[in-house]
Amino acid sequence: MLLALVILTAAAWAGLLRLGWAWPVLQPTLPVSHGPLMVAGFFGTLIALERAVALGKTWTYGSPLLSGIGGLLVAFGLDEQVGPVLMTVGSAWFVLIFATILHKHRTGYLLVMALGAVALLVGNLLWLFGIPVFQFVLWWAGFLILTIAGERLELRRMARQSKFSRVAFAFATTIFLAGLVILLPAWDLGVRLAGTAMILLGLWLLRFDIARRTIKQTGLTRFIAVCLLSGYVWLLVSGSIALIYGAVPAGPVYDAMLHAIFLGFVFSMIFGHAPIIFPAVLGIAIEYKPYFYFPLILLHVSLVVRIGGELLGSSPARQWGGLFNVIAVILYLGMLALR
Repeated sequence: MLLALVILTAAAWAGLLRLGWAWPVLQPTLPVSHGPLMVAGFFGTLIALERAVALGKTWTYGSPLLSGIGGLLVAFGLDEQVGPVLMTVGSAWFVLIFATILHKHRTGYLLVMALGAVALLVGNLLWLFGIPVFQFVLWWAGFLILTIAGERLELRRMARQSKFSRVAFAFATTIFLAGLVILLPAWDLGVRLAGTAMILLGLWLLRFDIARRTIKQTGLTRFIAVCLLSGYVWLLVSGSIALIYGAVPAGPVYDAMLHAIFLGFVFSMIFGHAPIIFPAVLGIAIEYKPYFYFPLILLHVSLVVRIGGELLGSSPARQWGGLFNVIAVILYLGMLALR
């Protein structure tokens, strides 16, 4: 967990440098390492650690450990090759973990999460072999989207699911995977297909996720539901940008599409699940407080400012929105630490 938090700090600092904030550059390659650090480093370590804790098997900790050490090497610029190699081996280990799980329990939701792990491995391999990040970054996004979708599908298993619900989820997931597979040979079409699938998955989650019911409750349960439902809206936003604009190698539209996913969608999930995950991983109790809503609201408002600035060509809005994105995350983690 400590490795993951150090990597998150480095990734956030790199992101602010990329936004144009004239702050100290800790090492020359840090700004260009923002994406790999955030996805393969922080998320790769955190999610693999969560799975290792859930399984309770010593050998499963190899995946987050390798990803964490690799991310640390990349963050501090200690080695241009060893860090990415360790992170890639860590993701391959993560796939092995899911292969072991699927051998014992063949379920749809586990298969979806396993496909997410494969997406991380593919993204890491493409990065390791020098493919430009913009051409495969949706593979990294697929790791998180499929992992979260699989986890939400898992929670649906106790409720009766209609045939339409099952078919709609399978259709959206298939379209998303097809988009990923054709990214390299047909980049624009792959981005638009993946964007269409993100819209479909976002609509499915808004319609069928249990958060629609749990938001009527109180306390932590409602807070988690608000985090989830607001995150699903950001998935719709990202999918819409991808569908409308297609393949964009860099610039404001590219940034808007990615951060709608990674900040709006994924960090909303982290905000919602952190009061549950952190106690499970660290063995500490975290008491829910109503002021948890403040950093969540700050995250969404600042992201609206940032993405609005990107799409409207306002650099100050983009920069300040990005800064307050980071402040929102730090503030929330600080609240959890004080518990």
